Formats: sequence, C-alpha cells, structure tokens
Amino acid sequence: MSASDTYRVADLLMRDRRRWQAMGLVEALDLPQGCIGAGFVRNLVWDHRHGGARDCRQEDIDVLFYDQDITDAEYDAEIEATLRESAPDLNWSVKNQARMHLRNQDAPYISVENAMRFWPETATAIAAVRSGNDCIIIAPFGLSDLDRLILRPTSAAPHKVAAFLARVRAKNWRTRWPKVQVVGDNNQA
Repeated sequence: MSASDTYRVADLLMRDRRRWQAMGLVEALDLPQGCIGAGFVRNLVWDHRHGGARDCRQEDIDVLFYDQDITDAEYDAEIEATLRESAPDLNWSVKNQARMHLRNQDAPYISVENAMRFWPETATAIAAVRSGNDCIIIAPFGLSDLDRLILRPTSAAPHKVAAFLARVRAKNWRTRWPKVQVVGDNNQA
C-alpha cells in the first residue's frame, strides 16, 4: 500500500464532513481497534472515481472493533444504541470481530485487520480510524483494487467465492458504479 494511495483515501474521508464526524463518534468510544470499514470507505472512493458523491446517511456505517473479553451481541447492540443517540440519522451496525468467525465459519480472528482478510472482496476489506486530526487506513489487501475499481474475491476457497458472487449479484454494484470490473465471475455480474 503506497503512502500516496493511503493519503488519497484518508484525504477523501477527512474532507467528507459527515463521515469525519462519524469517525469522531467512534473514536470517542475508545473501542479496542475501533474503526469504520467496508462500504463506508469503498463507496466514498468509488463515488468519487465516478464523479459523484452520496451522503453516508443513505448507507450502513459498519463499526468494527476487537474485544475478546466481551463477545456477546448484546454489547454490540449497546454500542449501536449509544451511537444512535449521538447520530440518529446514521444507520449504525456494530460488530465485534472477536466473535464474527463463528458466523463466517472461519478459524478465530486475532484482530480487526485479520478478520478483514476473510471478508468476501478485497475492495471492501478496508477500514479507517480517526485519531485526533489523523486518519489511519487499514487495508490488509492494499488499496490497489479499490483505486482501480476492481471487485475480486479475497480467497479462492469455494465457499468464499460463492459468497463473493452472491454479494456481487445482490448488491448490484455495477449499476451504481459502471466502471467497476468484476474479477472471478465468468458472467460479469
């Protein structure tokens, strides 16, 4: 991941007032490895690459953290409730990555970044952390696919490719972002 790629993504996030505020709300919670990822970052970059911008209030705000000591879903719901109190106009979704391996039928994850390695597509496996006036990007597969508008599965494992293809079809990303190229689908969903 080059410094210039990281800077471009961080700069887009910092200039998007609503996203930067959302990141500040997550920062204030001081969650272990707390960040916002997935479409929160990908959509901003791809909208920008397509010459537009969509307000993040129209999308999920995927908050990630890693805490092995409190892994029940009720704790995630409590954090969501806190965030909804602070910003009720955002669609918060909070998931402790220390338990998500169970849902995804993977070996236990050891961190947020490790969990992201098991997500379906590389361009979505990206998160951002606000630390004061700094923006830190987490991208276990780098930013190349995000920047080049490529959807690619993170794994060649059959169940992971199937999940990737199902998401490509269900999300209909190529309608929103027609320049996106899908790698790993012979039908070019």
